[in-house]
Amino acid sequence: MQVKAGEVMFKISSQTDNKTIYASPDDTILEAMLEAGINHTHVCGGSSRCSTCRVYVMDGLSNCLPRNKNEKQVAAKLGFPRNIRLACQTKISGDITIKRLVVDELDKKIILKQFEDESGTKLGKEKDLAILFTDIENYTQFAEAFPPYDVVHVLNRYYQTMNEIIEQRKGIISDVAGDGILALFGSMENSINPVLDAINAVREMHKALIHFNEYLNQVYDRSFGFRAGINFGKAIVGNFNTGRMRKISAIGDIVNMASRIETANKNFGTQLLISQSAYEEVKGLVEIHKIYRTTLKGKSGEYVLYEVEI
Repeated sequence: MQVKAGEVMFKISSQTDNKTIYASPDDTILEAMLEAGINHTHVCGGSSRCSTCRVYVMDGLSNCLPRNKNEKQVAAKLGFPRNIRLACQTKISGDITIKRLVVDELDKKIILKQFEDESGTKLGKEKDLAILFTDIENYTQFAEAFPPYDVVHVLNRYYQTMNEIIEQRKGIISDVAGDGILALFGSMENSINPVLDAINAVREMHKALIHFNEYLNQVYDRSFGFRAGINFGKAIVGNFNTGRMRKISAIGDIVNMASRIETANKNFGTQLLISQSAYEEVKGLVEIHKIYRTTLKGKSGEYVLYEVEI
């Protein structure tokens, strides 16, 4: 596009396309991109009904005009951060740098699935989370002693019991693996103190296990023990969709660290250990029984872990 003398135009630098184009104050980002011959995806025709034209504003966000009513509705449904904008609705008042987020058919499919989700699937975002890992003691012996049907039945009963407690404490089970549970606190609901929520969940899970063991003793002449580890920090949390499987998950080193902390219980004969970062969130709110300095598998250096009574 040639800029005429005296005409007010702003630059849009697209890192995706390695191009710089121009937009007038009356153009949306999408209109300017299409006019410049860039095949900017817009499945719904630019009417803010699909979000496939979304862009990541890398620089110049302050030069984007505030979201209009239509864009606000989409942003609220999908949980857009401030720097994710609908190109079909956004006009600019200065130069910006963007990256297109939908560039092929697979991208379209993923985005449309997000938009159609009635539960309001959220985009990935960085959040402060309390990560809880739990593990069952004596599970291996139980699994080896009884038929698969009994093992699955008991685990389903266990998961349902513990899930109710976790949800009551504003947590969500992100994953299960055999006898292990990975739960996130602070991801789905606003929580004043996710670490305290996680600790209280562990305490209630421990109490519930006493009644659970009454059932196990009666039916199988067995009982389970319980171990847990909690870490706190920033992680990327989002909805992951492989087709038939959808789950909310967290990505980051703090997740792996929480797993290592849970495993450390075996070395000290403890039931609940929390990290230094988790301790700072509940200092003065919970009683610490003992402090350990230890190495953790797969991690370099020495770490301080706090034993919390449950």
